[in-house]
Amino acid sequence: MKRRTFIKLVSLGAVAGTGFYFYPDEGILNPCMDTALPKRLLEHDVVKQAWEGIDAALYRDVHTHLIGTGDSNSGIYLHPSMQDVLSPLQYVRYKFYMNAGCADNAEGIDQAYVNTLKRLMNDFPNGAKSMLLAFEFHHNADGLRVKEKSPFYTPNTYAQTVAETNSGLFDWVASIHPYRQDAVSALESAIQHGAKAVKWLPPVMGMDPLSEKCDPFYVAMAKYKMPLITHAGDEHAFDNVDAQHKGNPLRLRRALDHGVRVIVAHCASEGTGVDLDKGENGPQVSNFELFARMMDEKKYEKLLFGEISAITQLNRVGPALQAVLTREDWQPRLLNGSDYPLPGVMPLFSTQEMHLLGYLQRDAVEPLEEIRRYNPMLYDFILKRHLHWQGKKFSSSIFESKNFFDENKKIMIG
Repeated sequence: MKRRTFIKLVSLGAVAGTGFYFYPDEGILNPCMDTALPKRLLEHDVVKQAWEGIDAALYRDVHTHLIGTGDSNSGIYLHPSMQDVLSPLQYVRYKFYMNAGCADNAEGIDQAYVNTLKRLMNDFPNGAKSMLLAFEFHHNADGLRVKEKSPFYTPNTYAQTVAETNSGLFDWVASIHPYRQDAVSALESAIQHGAKAVKWLPPVMGMDPLSEKCDPFYVAMAKYKMPLITHAGDEHAFDNVDAQHKGNPLRLRRALDHGVRVIVAHCASEGTGVDLDKGENGPQVSNFELFARMMDEKKYEKLLFGEISAITQLNRVGPALQAVLTREDWQPRLLNGSDYPLPGVMPLFSTQEMHLLGYLQRDAVEPLEEIRRYNPMLYDFILKRHLHWQGKKFSSSIFESKNFFDENKKIMIG
């Protein structure tokens, strides 16, 4: 059977509900090679070439999930369905995520996951960091927490503690629901405790970025120059997402018009949304096209940014990836993230397929596949550094985002 036919016939969505194509070139489960990357790979040309032109001290992975089960008194919450075999889609998804983070068979899952993150980051040059994401509960229209609609929760305090304990490897990103009555004070506290940004996933967390309820939060975000990293486009990582419309990138205009610096995760490269510029009953348009429209509006050129995590997953390979590779005018406004642990979900990526589609030289495939077995996070970075389309590649500036997140350190509160 031809590769493309196989990809189209077999979907990981049928197994884990993610909507991602299933293509096990590199295995089904992460082998979790529990050692540092071997010297022969660390010194391989494919790695050395990836770091050429990049100041590792400025390197930031702006999209690293901090997950677990709460078994360390971390405060992490998992919806019961995630560990319930009677909810097979959620359960299988949970198993894939924990295997991807090499925490599925460990005693002490929270700590095992953090230990894996530390091991992975130790393969990066000194100064490189990943940014650990907190994750807020779902809240209703009254700003009240709704646990039953929350797939998981990672407290700000836990993300802060892990980052501070391992300050040479990690920064942290807060997650605050804007409908909370204490949202602004929670933001101020997060800034005072070193948070570099705020992370949202609107279809899951329950906020509508276009709602006037967000206005006080946007005013504070702009005042303190705090960036917002927000998912846009469809969300398939959790069951029963009944608010996909909240991921429409045009709904971010309200934040932008308040002067908030907005980083659109995955460059909104999944699904379609209503063209709200033509009204609530406008036509359905690719979410990526809607994102691109706003990127091309001059009034947003210093406010709107794209983030390239997950854009090399098989379901996203195509026009969006080609555009972000070839749009030279966008390069200064793109930031890199891995969406870890997803690079460790083996069927979601195919290095061979990237070569066959014309994005990758053949001689990079084998070393990349081997690197991934040891370090999916490093694999994600090196893969992106070797991608090309029509002679264009990702700029080194995309991977040097430290200074972007340091602006809010200049803000004094109180």
